[in-house]
Formats: sequence, C-alpha cells, structure tokens
Amino acid sequence: MNDFDVPDGIDVLRVFCGPDGRHGNALGVVRDGTAYPDDDSRQALARKLGFSETVFVDDPERGTVDIRTPGLRLPFAGHPLVGTAWLLDLDLLELPVGDVTARQDGEFTWITARPEWAPPRTLERYGSVAEVEALTGPPPGEGWVYVWAWEDEAAGRVRARAFPRRGDGIDEDEATGAAAVLLSAELGRALNITQGRGSQLLTAPAPDGTIEVGGRVLLVVAS
Repeated sequence: MNDFDVPDGIDVLRVFCGPDGRHGNALGVVRDGTAYPDDDSRQALARKLGFSETVFVDDPERGTVDIRTPGLRLPFAGHPLVGTAWLLDLDLLELPVGDVTARQDGEFTWITARPEWAPPRTLERYGSVAEVEALTGPPPGEGWVYVWAWEDEAAGRVRARAFPRRGDGIDEDEATGAAAVLLSAELGRALNITQGRGSQLLTAPAPDGTIEVGGRVLLVVAS
C-alpha cells in the first residue's frame, strides 16, 4: 500500500488507520496549491493520482483548502480534512461551507463538522456484519451508498463499507468521514466504526448539532 508514484511537492497520507496502523484511506496533499493554479490543472492531477480525494492547500496559515475527487470538487469531506489538519498542525480549516475546527488528542486527530455540510449519502442498514462483509462490489443502484450493520449496538460499534457509484474509478471508498458524520447524526450517538478493510473512525455528537469525527493519520510519502 505504500508504493505511490507521485510528483514532487505532494505528501501522501493514510487517514483513519486501524489500531495496528494498517489500512486507512490514501490522501494526496499539495502543500503549495499555487503550483496548480486553475480548475483544469487541479482536476487533472486529482484524476492522475487516483486517490478518493486530493487536497490543494491555498493558504497554509488560514487553513484554506480545495478538495478534489478524480471527477469533481467537494465542498466538504472528512478524511481529507482530518489528514490535512494533522499534516499541517492546523486547528482551523477554511472551506466553502464554513470553518472547520480541528484538534489533536493523543494518536487521534479530530475535526468538528455540521451534518448538513456533508454531500448526500444513502445510509443503508444491513441485518448483519456478515452481509456487509460479503459484498464483492457496489450493491445495485445509483448514487453514493454507505452500507452498515451493528457489530455491537450497546457499545456503538459499527461495521460499514462505502461505494461512491459515480463512475470515476473509485469503486469502494476505504474510509469516509462525511458518511460517518451523517450516520452519527442520524443515530444520535457516538460511534466506533470499522470501515473497508479495517479502517477505524470515531464520532461524537455535540449538543449544538455538530459532530466530531476522528482517527489516526500516518505519513506515507513526504514531499
């Protein structure tokens, strides 16, 4: 998983790693966004890298960032913000949707977000963990789907997998902070989510309606 061929000036992280440091969702971070000054050049790089998301840092002091999938720009996404906050040691990130606060807590990096910032996701509950794990690809249908099942409802432990179903080469998203935010908001409780092959995401709702989502970040390739 660590064999990435990326241009100079790009850090590669794994975000929402499991307790053993494995898995997590790959993220490209372009520290100097001015190297890719326009929409076309940014989208071309995101497509070339092929990560589920790539972040362009437009102002490292203010935390102004631009998030891209291989096919489109996102107003908000979880794992890119957790990863960028960790990499640049930021406590605030500026996005089109609003300011996202971040904090470090031991081995975890957390961001606070509003559920309405997350792009639309279909949250589909399955009857068992085995059913979630048995999927060999995206379930039938169109649009972004997050399938999940209780692993231990009393403890708030969830097994989940995510399928963008948008035809951009990302068949399955390994770790999805925005979907975790939406699920935590819908269920109204803190969650410990195992997603994909073994990524871990933690969530915590606050009384003001915001949701914290956090996880471990590892640097794979330094720019």
